[in-house]
Amino acid sequence: MKYFLFVFNVLFLSCTILAQSDSLKKTSTLSEPPANKWYDNFSIRGYMQIRYNRLLETNENLGCEQCDRSWGKDGGFFIRRMRVIIFGNISKNVYLYIQPDFASSPSSDRLHFTQLRDAYFDLGLDNDNEYRLRIGQSKVPYGFENMQSSQNRLPLDRNDALNSAVSNERDLGAFFYWAPKTKRKLLSSLVNDGLKGSGDYGMFALGVYNGQTTNNPELNSEPHIVSRFTYPFEYNDQIMELGIQGYTGKWVMPKANLSAGVKTNTDLNYTDQRLAGTFVMYPKPFGILAEYTVGNGPQFNKITDSIEVMPLSGGYVTLNYFTIINQTTLIPFIRYQYYNGGKKHERDARSYEVREVEIGAEWLLNNNFELVASYVISNRRYEDFLKQDNAQEGNLLRMQAQVNF
Repeated sequence: MKYFLFVFNVLFLSCTILAQSDSLKKTSTLSEPPANKWYDNFSIRGYMQIRYNRLLETNENLGCEQCDRSWGKDGGFFIRRMRVIIFGNISKNVYLYIQPDFASSPSSDRLHFTQLRDAYFDLGLDNDNEYRLRIGQSKVPYGFENMQSSQNRLPLDRNDALNSAVSNERDLGAFFYWAPKTKRKLLSSLVNDGLKGSGDYGMFALGVYNGQTTNNPELNSEPHIVSRFTYPFEYNDQIMELGIQGYTGKWVMPKANLSAGVKTNTDLNYTDQRLAGTFVMYPKPFGILAEYTVGNGPQFNKITDSIEVMPLSGGYVTLNYFTIINQTTLIPFIRYQYYNGGKKHERDARSYEVREVEIGAEWLLNNNFELVASYVISNRRYEDFLKQDNAQEGNLLRMQAQVNF
C-alpha cells in the first residue's frame, strides 16, 4: 500500500509539473509571436494579353516575326502573354524573382507553350541594398524600352532597332547594379505611379551573359559584356532621364537558323557590338521617349549570298499624353521607328529596313483592366537566303485587352 501511495504521489507531481510547463509555454508563445518564415514574404502577381491584329488590314503578307506571330495571313485571336510572377525577399539582402510565361509561341503555327522568362536572385552587398549582384536569367540592361515591362509599355511591341539586340530581352548571366536609395525609390515610383517607367535597374549596371538570348545555351565560351548608366532627375514639375548603354561580344549563328546554301564564317562566330542613347521625359502630362542605336553585327547580304558583319543603326521616338477622364486613365501616343540592319536571332541573320508609324491609345478602366488600340502604317523590307526580294507595305488596326492581377 505504501508503495502504491508513493507511486501515485510521483505521478501526481509529474503531471502537475508538466501542466505548469505547458502553461508557461503557452504564455511564452502569446507574448513572443513566432518569427516569419522566408516564404511569408513572397507575393504573386501577373497579367494576360489577348490580341487581334486583322482589322482594316491591307496586306496579309506583311508580318513581324519579332513583334507578334499573329500578324498577317492566318492570324486570329491570340494570347500574346500569360505570365505569373513569384517574387519576394528571402532575407533582408536576398531577393528572388521567378516568371514563367504560359503563352510563348515559338512559331506562327506553334502557340501557347510554357517557357521560363526570368529566374534570378539579387544579393544585396550592403545594408541598404544600394549595391546588388543579380545572378540568373534576367533582362540584359540594354535599352529603356527593352527593360520596360510589356505590362506597362504603350506600343504593343518593342521597337525593332534596340530589341534586335537581345531577343526576348533576356539572357543568363551575372549583373552588378548600383543606385542610391533616393534614386531607387524614384525609379520604382515611375512604374507604381503609372508613368511608364522601366523599373529599378539601378543607375549603373555592369554584367556578363552568355549572349545567345533567352533559354539558349552558350555556344563559344565567350560571354558578352554589357554596361549601362542612366540618370533620372526632377526638373521643376517634370521628371526626366538620360541614359547610355553598350555591349560587345561574339554571336554564334545557330545551325538550325541557317538555310541550305547560305555562306557563313567557318566557325559561325560574328562580331556583335552596339551602343545606344536614351532620352525620357515622363508624361506629366506630356511625355517623350526616344532611343537610338548604332553598331555592327551579323546580317544577310543578298549580293554575296552570305552572312557578314555589317553596320546597323536605328531608333524611335514616342510621344504621349497622360490624362484622367471620369476616374479612368487615357494615354494617347504616336511612335515613329526606323531600323536598318540585321536580326541575328532570325533565319540567316535576316536583313531589315523598317519605317513605321504607330498611332494609338491606352485606356485604363481600372487597375485590373486596360484596352489598347493602335493603327500601324508599316513599310518593311526583310530578306534572307530564301526570300531575297521581300518588301512589304501595309496598314492594320491592332487591338489588345489586358488584365492585371
